[in-house]
Amino acid sequence: MRVLVTEDDENLRVALEFALRGDGFAVDTAADLPGADEALMVNAYDCAVFDRMLPSGDALAYVRNRRGAGWPLPVLFLTARDSVADRIDGLRVGGGDYLVKPFAMPELIARVRSLCRRDMAGQAAVLRCADVELDTGRHQISRAGVLLTVTRKEYLVMERLMAATGRPVSRRELIRYAWDEMADPASNVLDVVIARLRRKLKDPPLIHTVRGSGYRMAPL
Repeated sequence: MRVLVTEDDENLRVALEFALRGDGFAVDTAADLPGADEALMVNAYDCAVFDRMLPSGDALAYVRNRRGAGWPLPVLFLTARDSVADRIDGLRVGGGDYLVKPFAMPELIARVRSLCRRDMAGQAAVLRCADVELDTGRHQISRAGVLLTVTRKEYLVMERLMAATGRPVSRRELIRYAWDEMADPASNVLDVVIARLRRKLKDPPLIHTVRGSGYRMAPL
């Protein structure tokens, strides 16, 4: 699951990134709303965490405007404002949750995970390609009814390929989805994962290299 954290306090931003990464999330960060805008334009996220009061503006108004344009991403607001009216305002504009500072990091992680799962509930429970099934709820992959043993990165790469329903997915997109902004698109981490998946899936091959585009998953 991939999370965007927008927080202007550098120490807290780093702490949030460290804690979420340690719990298995892919994390991108921004220090202000223009930075969040840029990240949201190029990446797909399962949840966004916003400090409410930022030097570039009130994140509540930012989310309200995006919601008006049909933006569905689950949002958790962080704030020092703890009145009931403030919490109601946060929920009214489309915030999925509202956490008052100071907070316990395990509680934040639990709330982020809950928001991500809530968003995933609207997605297809099982993705299929030929005789391969990927269960998004159980995080399991099987071929011809046989359960495969896969790592987290292998699962994420397969999930993105299968969700594309036969369309090519670029190397950059796969790396951003399974790793995060810190991963180097020129490294061979993706090639290693693709090679392992091909061995585990066996024949007939389903993951195909699309020269100049990336990879796609489809029957021959």
